[in-house]
Amino acid sequence: MDYIIREAKATDMPEVWQLIKELAVFEKEANAVEITVADLTNDGFGANKRFQCFVAESSRTLVGMALVYPRYSTWKGAVIHLEDLIVTQTMRGSGLGTALLDEVVKYAARLGVKRISWEVLDWNEPAIKFYQAKGAAVMRDWDVVQLNEAGIKNYLENIKN
Repeated sequence: MDYIIREAKATDMPEVWQLIKELAVFEKEANAVEITVADLTNDGFGANKRFQCFVAESSRTLVGMALVYPRYSTWKGAVIHLEDLIVTQTMRGSGLGTALLDEVVKYAARLGVKRISWEVLDWNEPAIKFYQAKGAAVMRDWDVVQLNEAGIKNYLENIKN
């Protein structure tokens, strides 16, 4: 199956959202997606652009995407974070994941960043093997730490001024 990799457009966001939902189901978090198409459109194409998105298109349908955004490392300097690299189930094994990752790496090189960072679930061995085969270090001695929206609110309520 033929496909092209290109920068996403605002009009792609409904299909990007569908890919995000597909990933959430795969990761056993089907109900965790809170973001809307409007959020994606505003955050990716509004006045305060928050991310860069690349999509894979085949027969006028999006079959994959990679979404990145800037971060800063106090040790390395400018870096980007790969939030998600998604390939729809029917296209896995087609080389599409490699093509999307290639685009992210080329984008990072154009920006002159010092690192690309991302997470992978510890049970997703096919993804881990894929990333390792591409030369990525899977750092199993680091734990992901998050403070969700409710946690932020609770934290702020408990700050003693």
